[in-house]
Amino acid sequence: MSEYIVSARKYRPDSFETLIGQDNIAQTLKNSILRGQLAHAYLFCGPRGVGKTSTARIFAKTINCSSPTPDMEPCGKCESCISFAEGRSYCIHELDAASNNGVDDIKALMDQVRIPPQVGKYSVYIIDEVHMLSQAAFNAFLKTLEEPPAHAIFILATTEKHKILPTILSRCQTYDFNRITVENIVRNLRGIAEKESIHIDDESLHVIANKADGAMRDALTIFDQTVAFCGTDVRYQDVLKNLNVLDYEHCFMLVEDFLKGDYAAALLKFDEILSKGFNALHFMAALSSHLRDLAVSKSAGLEALLDLPDSLKKKYKDQADRCPMQFLYEALGITTACESGYRASINQRLHIEFALMKLSFLMQKIQPSRGKAVQMPAPVKPEATENAAEQKAVPAKAAVIPEKQAESPEEDAPKPEPARRRQSRTAPASSLSLKSMMSEKETRQDSDETAAPRSAEIPEDELLKFKWKDLAALYASKPRLSNTLSSSTLEITLQDGAKHVTFTVQNVAQKDWIESKLLHELEKSFRRLTGSDRVYLKVSVLPDTEVKQTIYMPSEQAKDLMAKNEEVKNLVKDFELDVK
Repeated sequence: MSEYIVSARKYRPDSFETLIGQDNIAQTLKNSILRGQLAHAYLFCGPRGVGKTSTARIFAKTINCSSPTPDMEPCGKCESCISFAEGRSYCIHELDAASNNGVDDIKALMDQVRIPPQVGKYSVYIIDEVHMLSQAAFNAFLKTLEEPPAHAIFILATTEKHKILPTILSRCQTYDFNRITVENIVRNLRGIAEKESIHIDDESLHVIANKADGAMRDALTIFDQTVAFCGTDVRYQDVLKNLNVLDYEHCFMLVEDFLKGDYAAALLKFDEILSKGFNALHFMAALSSHLRDLAVSKSAGLEALLDLPDSLKKKYKDQADRCPMQFLYEALGITTACESGYRASINQRLHIEFALMKLSFLMQKIQPSRGKAVQMPAPVKPEATENAAEQKAVPAKAAVIPEKQAESPEEDAPKPEPARRRQSRTAPASSLSLKSMMSEKETRQDSDETAAPRSAEIPEDELLKFKWKDLAALYASKPRLSNTLSSSTLEITLQDGAKHVTFTVQNVAQKDWIESKLLHELEKSFRRLTGSDRVYLKVSVLPDTEVKQTIYMPSEQAKDLMAKNEEVKNLVKDFELDVK
């Protein structure tokens, strides 16, 4: 059996030219080599699998190459390049900081740095996962990193830049590596498939590239896994089955169901997806991504934002043309809200099914408002409200009529109305204020002398007493005050054309309480109820009223009982009881 090498190792970049997706970093490093402006420390940071360690190896091999190409690529033929390729180079040292993260390991490295290289110009020390070093190891490394020997160059690689000490960052040239685009991953995988004589379509390559999430190493690992499952003839459905990826067709069919308003078909499709073992949250994320791609496809000039093969771009465009932009916008709002609330939901399946039903009813919500004028409801005729008022009694709280309506005389009426009809109209106004009743009396006196307004039938003092009950009900939220007002007796006098209402309370304490804190407020409320500003309130105490003291303490109750009953007093004295 021949020795098998995984693609991630077999096709690892060995020159700046073969480095994928990091052209700006490669050009910067080559320029620094060409001009002889090499720093003593570099920091390569970025996501996993984007070429940090590979770039460090290429850089170390290039600066030690005896005859680099004019484009600053290693020749691969000199002793330094050959020894590096065979793994026996004494100029390039790799250290794993995850397993050598102590102070002793850094001290050993510092001792090794002093030894000059036997072959080549520089001793390059590549420290991978440098963020794993301990605090003490970082501090021990500071001096050597700042002033290393002339032949020593440090290259630090990490995926978590935020864990590096600022004192370390300040001593290094920092290079931030980017995620590799789907297009670059697909192009590289296609080249590898041709070299390995593997037949694979673009749709399968895009599925692998999207699954890799910007990491070339992950893409190569998934590619090897797919080839192991499918063989040299890789089919799209087999890739989906092996990687447990949701097919594009499911999302296309679901959107068609949404456009038709067929929520039953959408729920059945969701059940079918769950029965195949797909994660419900991943399904909703895939649906959100599909709706996003439709929105991008609908707008001309945004094709660069689609990481899709050309065969799928046309299909997305066709479906996007049938989807109103408002539908896509509302649908994205529903799916993203469903994703955010998925983990907090108790019944997660119902949570997604409800979102699918809302998506199915979106077109019914959007279509009536497109190109149609909004019809306002017809105004209600006054006669209809009057007839309804005669047939159905209106609650007192809801029977609020503006004062202007009550005061306006019906001068345009061709003839006087019957007394019964007129009373039904004036009754609500009479229940509002004295002012409105008096104005009603003046305005109707000339038009109909036979029927007098209701305000003339009831004495004014009686109306004030009636409104006093409304004042007590107004303070129902304050039971103490409301009970005091409702139990008061009123004395109404006329002085200088104004009404003076004197109400009684039980004791002096109540009188002082009301006069100091509530009298002004009560007077304003009573004036608002009666509609007259010439109403004044006064407080008086009931005559010949004895204030009875309520006894609460047991000792006071015992003394009161002894005072009323001589036998009880003698009993306490005989038994020498303590009643304090």
